[in-house]
Amino acid sequence: MDKPWVTIIGLGEDGLAGLSDASRLAIAQADVVFGGPRHLALVGAGDRGQAWPVPFDVAPVLAWRGAGKVVVLASGDPFWFGAGGSLMPHLAPGDWVAHPAPSTFARAAAVLGWRLETVACHGLHAAPFARLRADLHGGAKLICLLQDGDAPRKFAAWLCDMGFGASMCHVLEALGGPRQRVRSIAAKDFDLADVTAPVAVAVDAVGHGLSRGFGLPDDLFAHDGQITKRGIRAMTLAALGPTPGARLWDIGAGSGSVSVEWCLAGGLAVAFEQNPMRAMNIRANGLTFGVDHRLLVVDAAAPAALINQPPPDVVFVGGGGDQALYEAVLPMLRAGTRLVANAVTLQTESLLLDLCTRHGGSLTRIDVATATPLGRMHGWTAARPVVQWSAGI
Repeated sequence: MDKPWVTIIGLGEDGLAGLSDASRLAIAQADVVFGGPRHLALVGAGDRGQAWPVPFDVAPVLAWRGAGKVVVLASGDPFWFGAGGSLMPHLAPGDWVAHPAPSTFARAAAVLGWRLETVACHGLHAAPFARLRADLHGGAKLICLLQDGDAPRKFAAWLCDMGFGASMCHVLEALGGPRQRVRSIAAKDFDLADVTAPVAVAVDAVGHGLSRGFGLPDDLFAHDGQITKRGIRAMTLAALGPTPGARLWDIGAGSGSVSVEWCLAGGLAVAFEQNPMRAMNIRANGLTFGVDHRLLVVDAAAPAALINQPPPDVVFVGGGGDQALYEAVLPMLRAGTRLVANAVTLQTESLLLDLCTRHGGSLTRIDVATATPLGRMHGWTAARPVVQWSAGI
């Protein structure tokens, strides 16, 4: 970093007093200082201060490239839900130097005596509370950065709606500064009306969350009956093999249940669905499960809708695939792409047999039956059998 033009500084509630000499020198020499109004006041930026635009945008900082010395202020660690991470895609090596401070997460853990490596940390300034769904379970500890003083009340109400009303909420205000305040109250009893920003809430979770295994109950999803049923979905996801960051193409997504569970496991998904109402259900399910930021819904029919999409690591084709679809899709896939396809009719079963013969892989027949009332007793009611082709293309 020969000549960095921007200095990214993590700032605590103690202002200049808590900064290193290098950070204070950078602020003193800066031509312009970017930050939130609170940050600018803490360092006395004066006329050199420029508040972030609303909605947040890094463009004003980038406009100063080559025009002078720039300082960017962020709370705590600028690279943990901070402005540093937002700037990085636009900077080249050598453009910046950074002086991070302890994050709000670190300060909260220190105040509460929590082992930070066991805590799920979330930035919910502009994200829905549902982003917590994958991490919200009995015994979990979470630290969440919130937008403003009214957010903890709304957050507590959301926890109650999720069945976690008995959870203890630790409301943490202005950590590390003279205004620091920590109060604890159960979500169901939340009545704090004088909370001020900056604020975080740490949660000792009490309740029952989503299973980390595959095959969530069908009734958790919005659907019109077009859904990969729970048992079949569990085996399908096991064949797909979700991994963090891997991209799934879900072709003929229906309710999007496969895509949602893929995203809950840390992956990214593109759900292709030509039926407008079903596409709406997919989006609703993405929001409900807090994976809308990982799930792209394309309202169009494959294969035309697949063109110009980012290449997948894994492809799932539901029961509606035909010869034309596979002839279009297979040439699009990079070597090593995994493909899983389900068939529920004799015609698509025959098609998968032919594809397996020509391209290799394995065929599995999945039969699921559920006990249902039969007079005064019970008998087995069988679902339609599913033939599944799994292959590495």
